[in-house]
Formats: sequence, structure tokens, C-alpha cells
Amino acid sequence: MAAQKTQEKKINKVLIANRGEIALRIIRTAMEMGLRTVAVYEKPDSEAYFIRLADEAILIGNGPRRDYLDIEKHIWAAKKSGADAIHPGYGFLAENPDFPEACEKAGITFIGPPPPVIRDLGNKVVARRIMEKARIPFVPGTGTLAPGEEGIRQAVEFAKKAGYPIMLKASLGGGGRGIRRVENESDLLMQLPVARTEARSAFNDDSIYVEKCIEAPRHVEVQILADAHGNVIHLGTRDCSIQRRHQKLLEIAPADLPKDVLERMYEAAIAAAKGSNYVNAGTVEFLVDSKTNDFWFMEVNTRLQVEHTVTEELTGVDIVRQQIRIARGESIDIPAERVHMLGKAVQVRINAEDPKNNFMPEGGKTVEVYHSPGGPGIRLDGQVYQGYKIPTEYDSLMVKLTCRGYDWNETIDRLKRALLGFNIVGPKTTIPFYLAICDEPDFRAGRFDTSYIETHPDIFDYPETEREVAKLAKLIAEIHVKKINPYAY
Repeated sequence: MAAQKTQEKKINKVLIANRGEIALRIIRTAMEMGLRTVAVYEKPDSEAYFIRLADEAILIGNGPRRDYLDIEKHIWAAKKSGADAIHPGYGFLAENPDFPEACEKAGITFIGPPPPVIRDLGNKVVARRIMEKARIPFVPGTGTLAPGEEGIRQAVEFAKKAGYPIMLKASLGGGGRGIRRVENESDLLMQLPVARTEARSAFNDDSIYVEKCIEAPRHVEVQILADAHGNVIHLGTRDCSIQRRHQKLLEIAPADLPKDVLERMYEAAIAAAKGSNYVNAGTVEFLVDSKTNDFWFMEVNTRLQVEHTVTEELTGVDIVRQQIRIARGESIDIPAERVHMLGKAVQVRINAEDPKNNFMPEGGKTVEVYHSPGGPGIRLDGQVYQGYKIPTEYDSLMVKLTCRGYDWNETIDRLKRALLGFNIVGPKTTIPFYLAICDEPDFRAGRFDTSYIETHPDIFDYPETEREVAKLAKLIAEIHVKKINPYAY
């Protein structure tokens, strides 16, 4: 990619167009860089911690969710506060190309890729064409299916050549949404119109394409950074294979792959970034054959990833800081020898959910007691505190736990120790579920792929009994609030 001339932009105040733990994450790095921060929030988030940490907080509506998705309200808040840059975080507007376009028109720096890049890579069919031109291997598939009967004929014809199962995917899908597995032709005829309806509802576009289904692959991604001067680097890999319904549950860095496979994957990721004229932080995702280690391009996430923490812990690179520097027009100044992933890191998402009840959210419940773990190799990114009420309006993520160790066994030992160190009383959480995974032999041996949750149902057979320490903590909290020991008589 030819170097582009770019003028450095001043960034003094950053508005975070997001909420929860990722808003806190961005605010903390901005504080380190001497930047002022502006939080925007909906009424249900009035007591949220992230609006307390920011220098300013602006109410943008009653919500829920619709105001966080309102581009005009974010631009209004930026102008009102004097913010000269906006960071979208992940989710909400992060991958909507109309948002950076609106920022450009308003003279506000968008901390993320340019609008054409987001638009091109957000359309999975266009992205496939870009990767084909860059000679990057990708899973066999179709272009966008024609509407009506012609689209059905195209899908049936492809399936006959490629063989079942196949995957129906929304052209504008992402984040595990807009995907349906199809087992045979009758299933295809039934599911295709349903998939179109779902795509229209979720993405306001009913475009669908078909891909060959790769059975029980591993899901591996490469973190990349690219500046406006033509420099592109990678920050290693992450294995995100342990998923539920295409939603990641547990992420590991680096992926356990042979060195030559990793090198080819890095080259492919950098070629993908250069071929799409990428700028800022992004993630190139691949499916990997668990037996042969062959890999195929899947998609590019044009934003910060939830699991970026495992990469940061192993490389020492603050990805948010790099995003801001790149948005200012600065060059990447990270030497190749610095990108060395020593050890292993793993992240789990501590959600207020009941895994035994289909991961039902525990919205509306209050965290009566919250004690978090610490010690060597432990990082917490969260928004929860004692007295925090789990929102019913938003996702149920409370805190992301990232553990780092010298090797895989030490990392999992630390993960288990940290999970046991949590004391959360009130809602059910995913902690006992992750503890069960820690003790599962295949996981301990590093044997897992995207079918792991379905093929290991025993991990849901964990005990639900409340630990004595939790009962004690609950009692202490009750005594503290009521100023009386209810069991003293």
C-alpha cells in the first residue's frame, strides 16, 4: 500500500460513544494520555460507574439502546462539550460507516477506520472479493444471492457442488449474528426465507450469501494495527474457538499453532489490511482446520475487540492508545522485536447469567456483595460494584477477567484461582461454568474447537450450592446496612 500523506490532528477531548466496561477502558487510557473525556448515557445508565469517571457526562435520551444508536445525538453531544474526537468502542455504532462520515462532516476525528473501509469490509460479499484479489484463501461460497426463486436456485446449485452442510450468512452480518446452518436441501428451502427475514430485521438488509460449512474448525484471529502512512503490523493471534451460538465465551492468546502456520496467517492478515486500505486497529479472523491446520479468511472486524485485553497483556501494547495515536495521524512506532507473545493469556466474560438455564440474563437483580480477586497475572475490566443493579435494558456483562501465566498450565491455574477469588452475591453468574471448564480434561490439554460447548455437556453439571464465604459476606453486608445482626438472638 502506498504511503498516504496525512496531517496530524490535535485531539484534546474524546467523547466515548458507548457504555459500560468498554467506556471505562477507553477513559482510562485517555486519562493517561492527558486527554479530557466525555461520557454520553441513557437514563437507565444514570448510576453507572463510567459516567462518574469521565470529566463530563451528557444525557442523550431515555433509551434504552436507541439513543446509543443515534448518530445525530452523539454529534450534538460532541459539539456541546467541545470534544474534537469520538471513540465508538465496540457494538452500537462502531461498525456503522454512516457514523465516521457524520464525524467527518462535523469536523470531528473518528477514532477508527475510514468510512469506505468499514462499508466494504462490513459487506461480507465485498470483503470476500477484496481477499480474493489479495490472494488470501477463503471458504468456498457464493456472491449475494439473487432475490426470489433465482436466489433459491443459486443456493441449491452451490450446495450440490460443495456438499452439505452449508451456512446461510447475512451479507451485512457480524458478531455471530445472521448465521444459519443448513443440513440438506429441504432444510435449505425452509431456512432461506427465514434467514432473509432475520437479516432484514437485524441489519435492515435481506442480502444473503452461502458458504461451505467447515466442520468443527478452530476460530483464530490476528490483531492488526495500520496507520495512514502505509505501515501495517500484527500483534499476534487469539484463539476464540470456545463459543456458544457463534458468540465467543473464552479467548486465548496466542493460538497454539505451528510456527510456519502462524507466519502464513500473519502474512495473510497484513495482506488483507493492505488490500482494503485499512487504517487503525482491526482484527482479521480465520477458520482453521483442526486436523490439517489449513486456514481460510472469514471476516475483518473493523473495531476494537472485546478480547483485546489478552493481546495487550502479552505484548505490552495499549491498543486503545495506538488507536488514538493513529487517529491523530501519527506513525506506528512499535518495532517488530517488541511484538513477542511470551506466555499465555486467557479472558473470560463474567456475566450475570444462568448457564444452566440457557444463559438466561439475571437482569433486575442487585449485587449485594462484590469482592474481586487479585494477585500475579490478574487483570479486571469491569463496571460492577456492591449495590450495582444488573440492567435489564443492556447486556449482562459485569467484568472481564484476564489471566496471564508463563505457560498454559500456569495460566489455567491462575484462572481457576481468580474465579474462586470472586465473591458475587445476588445474581447468578457464569463463574461456576468457567470453573467447570477449568477442570475439564480436553480444555486442560488444549484440545478444543468451535464444537466444544456442544460436545462437552458435562461442563453444565457444576454444583449450585452457595459457598460458605459467600454466605458470610452476605451476612456481613446485611449487618453493615441494618446495623444489627439478625442471627444474634
